[in-house]
Amino acid sequence: MKITLRQRKKANKITLYLDYYDQGKREYEHLGLYLTPEPDKGSLTKAQKDENKKILELAESIRSKRHLEVQNSIYGFRDKEKLKGSFYEFFDALTEKKKASLGNYGNWNAVRILIKAYNPKDVTFARIDKEWVEGFKDYLDYEVKTKTGDSISLNTKYSYFNKFRAALKQALKEGLLKFNPAEHVEPFQQDDVQREFLTLEELQKLANTNCRNETLKRMFIFSCLTGLRWSDIEKLKWSEIQYSGNLGYYIRFRQQKTNGAETLPIAQEARELLGEQKEPIEKVFTGLKYGNWNKTYLKDWLKDAGINKYITFHCARHTYATLQLTLGTDIYTVSKLLGHKNLSTTEIYAKVINEKKVEAANKIKIKL
Repeated sequence: MKITLRQRKKANKITLYLDYYDQGKREYEHLGLYLTPEPDKGSLTKAQKDENKKILELAESIRSKRHLEVQNSIYGFRDKEKLKGSFYEFFDALTEKKKASLGNYGNWNAVRILIKAYNPKDVTFARIDKEWVEGFKDYLDYEVKTKTGDSISLNTKYSYFNKFRAALKQALKEGLLKFNPAEHVEPFQQDDVQREFLTLEELQKLANTNCRNETLKRMFIFSCLTGLRWSDIEKLKWSEIQYSGNLGYYIRFRQQKTNGAETLPIAQEARELLGEQKEPIEKVFTGLKYGNWNKTYLKDWLKDAGINKYITFHCARHTYATLQLTLGTDIYTVSKLLGHKNLSTTEIYAKVINEKKVEAANKIKIKL
């Protein structure tokens, strides 16, 4: 089998994919990696060229790994005899294919761990029936907990169970199952989450109020001003904080959730929250880990500021998106600033704004 790394220009980016050719048949694997094309006028900046080089090196390493895997006959499930009917081996291989996208891989890997926690002994395809699928669904629903001991959210259950269903669907397609037992089990329904956020006035109150943990305060307000997730702020390094005459301060980073390379301009106020510049390899924010203590600090800080809302750290990202739209930034720009792949994801925030407009309109009442 021949495996070739190929490029295809699509809109304003170049997508990278692998071309598998074997005995007159072709298959493709999209890597979720993109290059910045040369502009019509001028040339790419040094930073863009360096980023392209890194992405190409990553893509080539994936191609080399796939080639080695094919040589060792451990990739693609083409040799069904070697799977020996093991659903776990099949799911392991499916999960490894997702490594090009860190966020997606993280979810698949979580499901892989949960499946084996639910049934520690290896399971054959013949064992996967409606009862087994319902049992795993109940396990997600009642037994799986977060790091803080809470039940996982409905949307997390929905996401995990859908990954499991997708694996069974693929197994059926590969001829490893005679039928898909998940088709006879009701899936979780996605929750229409109320995205709580702070108003500009509330954010100002919070900025003017002391917090027992100064690092948490800086990180939270920084998220409100940039829209960055906790995971991206926690791993942020000084090498990613850059400056140019045209953009001012900006961040060049790769999203932890989507693995997408992003360039995010930041305001002067956001830069001031970072403090004094340190060594490039050092993290910007240190000494704070995700956990119950941070929730307590945040809750107390909000209370001291007189804000009676249930606010989590992720609400800072909601605040950024909502304030941008409220203050007139168009939805396409907000979508790009948030790093959303689909505009439909950003439209959820626009819905919130429209609801607030209706609420505001109904506040003006007169007797006729």
